[in-house]
Amino acid sequence: MTKNIRPRRSVLYMPGSNARAQEKAKTLVADALILDLEDAVAPDAKAEAREIVCANAASGDYGNREIIIRVNGLDTPWGKDDIIAAAKAGPDAILLPKVESAAQVQTLEKIMTEAGAPEATTIWCMMETPLGILKAEEIAASSLRVDCFVMGTSDLVKDLQAQHTPMRLPVITSLGLCLLAGRAYGLTVLDGVYLDLADEDGFRASCVQGLELGFDGKTLIHPKQLAPTNEVFAPSEAEVVHSRKVIEAFEAAEKEGKGVVLVDGKLVENLHVEIAKAKVAMADAIAAAAE
Repeated sequence: MTKNIRPRRSVLYMPGSNARAQEKAKTLVADALILDLEDAVAPDAKAEAREIVCANAASGDYGNREIIIRVNGLDTPWGKDDIIAAAKAGPDAILLPKVESAAQVQTLEKIMTEAGAPEATTIWCMMETPLGILKAEEIAASSLRVDCFVMGTSDLVKDLQAQHTPMRLPVITSLGLCLLAGRAYGLTVLDGVYLDLADEDGFRASCVQGLELGFDGKTLIHPKQLAPTNEVFAPSEAEVVHSRKVIEAFEAAEKEGKGVVLVDGKLVENLHVEIAKAKVAMADAIAAAAE
């Protein structure tokens, strides 16, 4: 189980230098927005993008959406200044690219703290290199601020010298290692992007596969991907109804001192109750975020 039950079904990347797109994002049905200072911004636009992104993050104009700022890496000319400015803006999280060690996370945290980042601002980690994947457990345990792993599958496929395939078998091991580390330390884990905007069926299949693997949600590159993602990663109405039934039956059996609980002819154990409570909590969180 994750330590944060805020819905993170759909997490949309927004180019940091595109003020118009960030304005439009205030009306989109994304659970979270990543205001991107890294890949989406040309070198000569980095400083201007930083001002735009930090002003928007500090504005409070995005309602219940989580706002995450993806900074440039610590080994770039812009990384430290990005972190200082982001910390002062007070977003929900700062996303560090290409994380490969606990030391990187701890350096980020030190800069954040010295710059006055609110305690509520968490750290998200891009998991997108072979070394980063191998160090997933170390990274997950590196700081209490670490709250989320974001899979960078495009870079990962490139570094593995692999290929993008429908079933994503070349990266299954990497995805699994990050899911294991994330779950061991109570983190949210988000699936990587799907690049073919014309392939709607392939995109939905990727969302379903991500859900089956255990991801909490998916990172996105275009608003047209929001609706199917939100649908796939939300508990269905039937699932919520069944989950409430499981919880009620189990609680009633406990009060009566019964050792065996059956719901619709199936045995219910503690693990089923935990799953049911998680689904109900997520459904309630989605409803609350929509208000």
